[in-house]
Amino acid sequence: MPNATATISTAISSPISTATRNLILDYYDRLPAVIDRYVPDVAPDERVEAFNPGFALPELDDGVRDYFDVAGADLHELGEYGDTKLMLLDLMRNPGTNTTKTLPSLLIVARAVEYIRRTGHPVLIFSPTSANKGTALRDAVWRALDAGLVTREQLRIVTLAPKSCVDKLRSGPLSADEELRALNPVLVYDGPQPEDVKVLGKQFAQEHAAWFAGRHGSRMWFSLELRNYVIADATRAFLEQDVSPAHPARVQAHAVSSAFGLLGYSLGREVLEEQKLAKVDDRAGYLLVQHLGTPDMVLSLHHGSHDRSTLPAYARDDTTGLYTQQQSPHFPAVTFDPGEVLDPTFYTRAPVTSAEMNPLIERFGGAGVVVSLAECLQRYPLLRPWYENTSRPLPSDFRTMREWSLVMATTGVLNALDRGLIPGGGEVVVHGSGSYTTADYQPLERAAMTTVRTVDDIVAALT
Repeated sequence: MPNATATISTAISSPISTATRNLILDYYDRLPAVIDRYVPDVAPDERVEAFNPGFALPELDDGVRDYFDVAGADLHELGEYGDTKLMLLDLMRNPGTNTTKTLPSLLIVARAVEYIRRTGHPVLIFSPTSANKGTALRDAVWRALDAGLVTREQLRIVTLAPKSCVDKLRSGPLSADEELRALNPVLVYDGPQPEDVKVLGKQFAQEHAAWFAGRHGSRMWFSLELRNYVIADATRAFLEQDVSPAHPARVQAHAVSSAFGLLGYSLGREVLEEQKLAKVDDRAGYLLVQHLGTPDMVLSLHHGSHDRSTLPAYARDDTTGLYTQQQSPHFPAVTFDPGEVLDPTFYTRAPVTSAEMNPLIERFGGAGVVVSLAECLQRYPLLRPWYENTSRPLPSDFRTMREWSLVMATTGVLNALDRGLIPGGGEVVVHGSGSYTTADYQPLERAAMTTVRTVDDIVAALT
């Protein structure tokens, strides 16, 4: 799809004030319809090497309500950029994570809780992560234990993160308590490619789930699967429809690695449309924002493949020392390093989800844009006033930032507007998927990490 930038009309909806919802509790009765639409078989899979606990959710008693209490989100106006209105979908309100991964993680763990209660069988969740998914899953497991939904022996979690993301891993109750630390280890992969945690983790789960079940008497659930994430993210569309319904002059902007969040939003739209609560003709467009470390979805969207040979060539400017290019408006005009990794959270190469996201943009409009650290810093002073009254104000010292998703997404929006990649005169909803600084958490204790490189290392760590 070499020319994927699409035209979007310019009608504007009426203004809105800040509107807050609990995306799980307020839409709990709608989740079965989302699951039924997306999941062919909702029953548990009891095969040892492919276990999942099914998609049944627990009844909403007081303990479960307390557990879901951190699933809050809000939609409100940020300000204007030229003749375009900017809005924030704030998905970062849980102080235990400060990212949108709270929502799917709460549902993943809730499904495990329901299975444990129904069958009595313990469950261990195993997940590779670049940091944020693992942090959110660990937070959800602790919340389930703290709410008394299950015991510490019944529900456990193991995460596998690349060493490049160690500084983003958080200390918490699962690492501070010696017994919980042993039951819920954090494995750190020190191999050359961060994304290899996915392959290594999957290989371990497939080859050693039976061994683990025999040794520990627990089902092992490899939870890194698209459907486990998009179901929760469908609720974004429900909030939008309740507060400020979508229309063709709106663009949904998101910093992405695999675009799970936008695919979930699209699923939510499908459910609303199927229920005659929204119209397909009112769909908004999409803006994918990535960094130079993994620009694969933008490459696929605008060049038809993930082949990096289509990246624009950068040349060093002898006056500024920056690298520059003018070949493609979809890539940074300036950067400190053409190969920079702005945020190691975004580590997925050649994501299979391009095959789902590209047709959505082709049909409903939008574009992709890659941003650099230099561009983010150039925009940073403009962004700070917009976010100062939100749940995630930007610090005066950008050097304390550890999660750049929000800054990336907003920088991408401004660049896309300036370059005509998306039309002005309408609205852009920035999906606030993550933002945190060194002041927001204590780093995970080194004693709570176990270094691994092979499947055998993982087996040894869990023996």
